Amino acid sequence: MVTLFFLIFTYGVIIGSFFNVIGLRIPLNKSIVTPRSTCPTCGHQLKAFELIPVVSYIIQEGKCRSCQCRISPIYPIMELLTGILFAVTPLLVGWSGELIVGLTLVSLFMIIIVSDIHYMIIPDKILIWFAVAFLLERILWPLTPWWDSLLGAGIGFFLLLVIAIVSKGGMGFGDVKLYALLGFVLGSKLVLLSFFLSTFYGAVIGSIALLFKIVKRRQPIPFGPFIAAGTLSVYYWGSEIINFYIDFLNYGSF
Repeated sequence: MVTLFFLIFTYGVIIGSFFNVIGLRIPLNKSIVTPRSTCPTCGHQLKAFELIPVVSYIIQEGKCRSCQCRISPIYPIMELLTGILFAVTPLLVGWSGELIVGLTLVSLFMIIIVSDIHYMIIPDKILIWFAVAFLLERILWPLTPWWDSLLGAGIGFFLLLVIAIVSKGGMGFGDVKLYALLGFVLGSKLVLLSFFLSTFYGAVIGSIALLFKIVKRRQPIPFGPFIAAGTLSVYYWGSEIINFYIDFLNYGSF
């Protein structure tokens, strides 16, 4: 069993490297196949041994072999995170068809995080690709009741749309479309909880970043990573969170 999870982790790390490429190239309307990866500073075309996920970054001490400029730690972090989440998902979701949904959800978020951090964009192309995948998956492994996916999509879309309009650009329309998709995957209850947790995580991390002057006041920060954290928390532990909250209310009523 340990060997199986190690293989899943390794596969996740490798495909996480590809997710980096997708997240960086799709917003620029570039091919994800060609040209080969290069150093963004000097244009040095990377050799095969320079593209080994995580390992190459460690061996090269986080620097380009050609110009010695620093390589963003985002690359190995996303590779490792993908591997960890791929390995953890079967433990939390189980070995069923829903595992495919879970791994697809992780894949979506890894790409979105890279794109949102670098460009503050959640590309429509990515959402369309995954919308098709989730539609097929929810046909095969539907929520109970099946129409909860449609209700969740409507709630996710209109909730974020209202916030985007009221905030006058404070919430991007990429987030609106993303939450419509997430509502379809999660259903009505969990999409609301996802938004609450995403906002909570964003407020806490944003406050810490302001406190330590990592970001400036009114400086826009990508919301995608917080949506990923909130949604995956709900996807993995949504029932437990809801039950805990109900028990807390019942305890407080005495």
